[in-house]
Amino acid sequence: MIKRRAVNIAVGLALALGFSAAAVAEDTYIPLISKGFQHQFWQAVKAGSEQAAKDYNVKVSFEGPETEAMVDKQIDMLSAALGKKPKAIGFAALDSKAALPLLKKAQAAHIPIVAFDSGVDSDIPVTTATTDNKAAAALAADKMAELVGKEGEVAVVAHDQTSRTGIDRRDGFVERMKAYPKIKIVSIQYGGGDQLKSTEITKSILQAYPRLKGAFGTNEGSAIGVLNGAKEMKRKLVIVGYDSGKQQKDAIKDGSMAGAITQNPVGIGYKTVEAAVKALKGEKLPKVIDTGFYWYDKSNINDPKIAAVLYD
Repeated sequence: MIKRRAVNIAVGLALALGFSAAAVAEDTYIPLISKGFQHQFWQAVKAGSEQAAKDYNVKVSFEGPETEAMVDKQIDMLSAALGKKPKAIGFAALDSKAALPLLKKAQAAHIPIVAFDSGVDSDIPVTTATTDNKAAAALAADKMAELVGKEGEVAVVAHDQTSRTGIDRRDGFVERMKAYPKIKIVSIQYGGGDQLKSTEITKSILQAYPRLKGAFGTNEGSAIGVLNGAKEMKRKLVIVGYDSGKQQKDAIKDGSMAGAITQNPVGIGYKTVEAAVKALKGEKLPKVIDTGFYWYDKSNINDPKIAAVLYD
C-alpha cells in the first residue's frame, strides 16, 4: 500500500513538473527589435525567428522602425518591450551607443540581451548573432578590384556610420582596398539605407567623378540606390551590393549589378531566438555566433547552396 502510494505521488509530481515546464515554455516571451522593416532582409530575419519560436515553444514578436534612420523610434520600441517584462530580448542596434541606458536597465532586471545583425559597444549582450561584416566587405572589395581591373576610382554608398554593420562594412571595404594601390576610393556617403536618398547620393557622386568605375552599396537599400542612380545618369558602373531581395537578384541576372554579398538572414533570426532560450537555461554562449556569408553573381545565383540564403 505504501509502495503504491509512493508511486502515485511520484507520478503526480512528474506530471505536475511536466505541466509546469510546459507552462513556463509557453509563457516565455522574447521580443525582437530590428533596425527596420522596409527591406526584405528583415522579413527573412523575422521568418527565422518565428521558426525558432515554434521549435523551442516560446512566444516572439518582431518589430522595427519604418526606416533605418529612426534611432529615436527604435529606442522607444526597446523601452516599450522592456515595459512588458520579457524573459529575454533580441536587439539589432541602429546606434550602438544610444541604447546603452536601456540595455543597462535590462541587465539590472536580469533580462538577457541577444544582439543580432548589428552588435552593441558593450559587454551587456550575452552573445551577438551576426555576419562577420568586416570579412564580408573585404571580399566585396576584392571582387570590386578584380572587376575594375585593379585600378581607377570607386565609391561607397553606406547605410549609416552609427551601427556596427555600417561601420564594419565600410571599414572592411576601405581597409582591404588598401591592398590595391592603383584604386582610389574617392567618396564615402551615407544614405540611411533608403533607396531614394541613396539614388540621389549616387547621382551626385557620378556628377562629381565622371571617371568613376565602381560603387559599393553596403545594404539592400544602398545597393538599389546605386543601381537606380547609375541608370538615371545613364552611366556604366561596376556595382557591388550587399544582401539580397528581388531587385538585386534581377539586376545581377541581367548584368546591371556585378554581384553582391548575401548573409543568412533566416539563420540570424533563428540563432537569435535559440541563443535567448539557451541563455535562459543558463547555457554558456560564444561571444559571437557567426551566421556566415557568400558572394553571389550571375555564375552561381542558382546554386542550391546560394539560393538557400537568398530571399525576395
